[in-house]
Amino acid sequence: MNKLPEVMIRLRMSGHDGHYAGGLVDGARMLQLFGDVATELLIRYDGDEGLFRAYQDVEFLAPVFSGDYIEAVGRIVKVGRTSRTIEFEARKVVRPLPMNQGGMAVSSAEVLDSPLVVCRAKGTCVTPSEFQRFKHEIT
Repeated sequence: MNKLPEVMIRLRMSGHDGHYAGGLVDGARMLQLFGDVATELLIRYDGDEGLFRAYQDVEFLAPVFSGDYIEAVGRIVKVGRTSRTIEFEARKVVRPLPMNQGGMAVSSAEVLDSPLVVCRAKGTCVTPSEFQRFKHEIT
């Protein structure tokens, strides 16, 4: 494998994801998405789910609400013997339109012209040597 893998998942924040008033989604939900991204990255790179060790940096940059579509992306940026450093970014790509003036719910939404970055993070995952099914040269 010459290029370090990148992955992306996209999903809609449901009504159950809204934790605070106005359907505001808890920032921890973005970290949960990053965990799923990391799992796929490690499966693609090592053939094993590995373990999440730590976050070195997390930034919550914009609010996320129920009904928003979020893209969570990650890429391995550094590889050690068992550690993999991953950079993550979550972007809002679709948002629901507000209710009309009569207070009636509408099902309209808009695709954002430019994705809005809502969260960034860097983390370290570990895949123990005995579980690495694919061998790579460490550069």
